[in-house]
Amino acid sequence: MFTKRLRLKPLFSFVIIWMPLAMVAPVRAETVIIGTANTATDVGFYLADARGYFREAGIEPKMVPFNSAAQMVAPLGTGQLDAGGGTVAAGLYNGVARGINLRIVADKGSITKDYEYSTLVIRKSLADEGKYKSLADLKGLKLAAAAQGAGSESALNEALKKGGLLFADINVVHMGFPEMLAAMSNKAIDGGVTNEPTLSLVLQKGIAVRASQDAIYPGQQTAVVLYSEQFMRDRRALAEKFMVAYVRAIRDYNSALKNGKLAGPGAEDIIKVLVDYTPVKDPNIYRQMSAFAVDPDGKLNLPALDNDLSFFRERGLISDAKLQAKSVVDSSFLEAAVAKLGPYKRLD
Repeated sequence: MFTKRLRLKPLFSFVIIWMPLAMVAPVRAETVIIGTANTATDVGFYLADARGYFREAGIEPKMVPFNSAAQMVAPLGTGQLDAGGGTVAAGLYNGVARGINLRIVADKGSITKDYEYSTLVIRKSLADEGKYKSLADLKGLKLAAAAQGAGSESALNEALKKGGLLFADINVVHMGFPEMLAAMSNKAIDGGVTNEPTLSLVLQKGIAVRASQDAIYPGQQTAVVLYSEQFMRDRRALAEKFMVAYVRAIRDYNSALKNGKLAGPGAEDIIKVLVDYTPVKDPNIYRQMSAFAVDPDGKLNLPALDNDLSFFRERGLISDAKLQAKSVVDSSFLEAAVAKLGPYKRLD
């Protein structure tokens, strides 16, 4: 009998320890609705989902595609979207001026001298004929931007300033980036500010050339992460966890960058995620295109945001004359995430 007790005791102890653990219910994930633009700069959202960072944070992401960030402003204002991301345009600032208390909370895509994934291109035939040699030759040309009050208009203005010209010195038309390829092919426009993958396509097909060999607008904050007021106010703890997952993802992306492209450690895995999540299903496009920059700590370029806002205001596109870019930014979620994660260490 004594021997039997010795044999049973470990089993009995195991049952006592195991049973309470088995009775503990798993943590229920909370749904977070995210507006996406279905572009490469959404990679932070996509990686956080694909690699389980959102699930580790207790988040079940629901991604809703939009054609532009401008279309996200109203649903962010009503709380139909918790978060989103896209370009910073005049419409976003005007939405805030009307009382839509969304906030810019992190970097989602930006330009550096080595990572210029959005820039001005000029029809190659103009360069071949000697009609275009430098930014000073932009005068009188018909150039395209994505929309009135878009960041691409501000980038176009920066090119003009470097050429000693004014915005009024050119004829501006508005169209989507893919449409610019066709418009330059049939000589309907002389050039335009376009981004990847259209940028690589027009260059590879010999339709256009870069307007400048140097980055035209380094530092431009081309895309940002947005939070709705309700998400920040009513689910702040979850919004902070969301940011931790997002920063983990963009750090993975940074480690995969090399020489202006997605060519570093882990790049192929990230390219696969982009192919799975976006409409661009050719992995070679992602391998060949100029990659975008994003700060590994998610830091925003506030001077660049101020510069764009000033340009929009000069053109009469901003309804509130006193609105400042910093009043639309809330960096507290980012600061909390970085404090929790610690310094970024590149994976080589």
